[in-house]
Amino acid sequence: MDLQIDSAKELLRQLEREQAEDKLLSYKPYLKQLAFHAAGANHRERLLMAGNQLGKTLAGAMETAMHATGRYPDWWEGRRFDKPTVSWVAGTTGETVRDTVQRMLVGRQGSEGTGAIPKDAIIGLVPARGIPDLLDSIRVRHNTGGISVIGLKSYLRGRESFQGETLDFLWFDEEPPSDVYFEALTRTNVTQGPIWLTFTPLTGISTVVKRYIMEPSPDRSIVTMTIDDVGHFDPKERKQIIDSYPEHEREARTRGVPTMGSGRVFTTAEEKLLVDPFDIPTHWLRLGGCDFGWTHFAAFVELAWDRDCDTIYLVRTSRLREMTPAQHAAEVRSWKLTWAWPQDGARRDFAGQGVPLMELYRQAGLDMQFDHAAFDDGSVSVEAGLMEMADRMRGGRWKVFRGQNEGWMEEYRLYHRDKDGRLVAENDDAISASRYGMMMRRFGRTTNSAFYRKIEYRDVPV
Repeated sequence: MDLQIDSAKELLRQLEREQAEDKLLSYKPYLKQLAFHAAGANHRERLLMAGNQLGKTLAGAMETAMHATGRYPDWWEGRRFDKPTVSWVAGTTGETVRDTVQRMLVGRQGSEGTGAIPKDAIIGLVPARGIPDLLDSIRVRHNTGGISVIGLKSYLRGRESFQGETLDFLWFDEEPPSDVYFEALTRTNVTQGPIWLTFTPLTGISTVVKRYIMEPSPDRSIVTMTIDDVGHFDPKERKQIIDSYPEHEREARTRGVPTMGSGRVFTTAEEKLLVDPFDIPTHWLRLGGCDFGWTHFAAFVELAWDRDCDTIYLVRTSRLREMTPAQHAAEVRSWKLTWAWPQDGARRDFAGQGVPLMELYRQAGLDMQFDHAAFDDGSVSVEAGLMEMADRMRGGRWKVFRGQNEGWMEEYRLYHRDKDGRLVAENDDAISASRYGMMMRRFGRTTNSAFYRKIEYRDVPV
């Protein structure tokens, strides 16, 4: 019996060693990490902006290990390399590179082979000079039989240290200075290889952050990962972590929201906005709001208004890009709402058809309101609408269904003013749609009203 117990214990120890020495095999990303990886198939530059201890560095390390070894899991939809790679990974200082990036890639000192790179793929670890235990480079066996090389860099050495080499890919852990970023980007010009960043945006709207948030490009992608997107904290731990940070840092450290100071339009903490979804009572008014778009998003939102408490609930959001009115209608027709729409929807020059844009949506089967969105007095002030939204948020009279409004929440986190106080009218499509709906909530309908039941929604060819 003792021999059987000892044999079982040894088998367990062997399994634990194998798991520790091949963490790449067992990597199961969260949805936001998965989206970040998948974006590499179509975007050269990527940013995973996340709070602290949520898994952003883990995602960067695992992708580095995949490219260096050529070992891609079955679920992988991102960029692939079918040859050995030459790459750099970089961080703020030599010490932080050693304690974060290096540790995540190869494991702690004395336990090499327990990081993202499988132990059997590590051929050599070349030490750096000057900082104890820091590596200069990692030599990795690629599954084609060749050798990949990963160089370790720090921003502290300046832009000049990022010159010269031609790279297949590059990973920045923590936000780099702009001159370092652009010099490093140049290293992948020949190969057109990917470059990605993983960091918590504590420095606000820096040059690098601005490049991703305010300078849209088909070459760039940004994914924001919040404390609500990960499963390694239970609700009690999540609250303790949020409460442990100073109020002015909470959004950045727990939700990856850049610190914008007075520049942010909305400053209410997300945990005060978000509620779990529930069935809308039949006596509440329901209404849709839409903002038209082609190259930028066309956005559609559903609002529910509890008139007794004067509270508006954002039920769901859909953002669609480069689709026609008929395609938009097909996506949201099943919501069975009457739709508030913007003033420019009355233009008659859309696509040279000589009919108002909103009329195309009506023809596609949506119940569009008779006139464009306006307040009771007929005004259409953007500032007045935003002020009412902000007041409602601060007073607990604007709530957002959790998990059904990711596009709206992305815009909420980044909607801001420039240094002169002017609204930056970019990436605000869902916000605008919800503002139009709020302005026209008096025309909402209850789901038990006779008028609501008489609405017919026909299928229209897309």
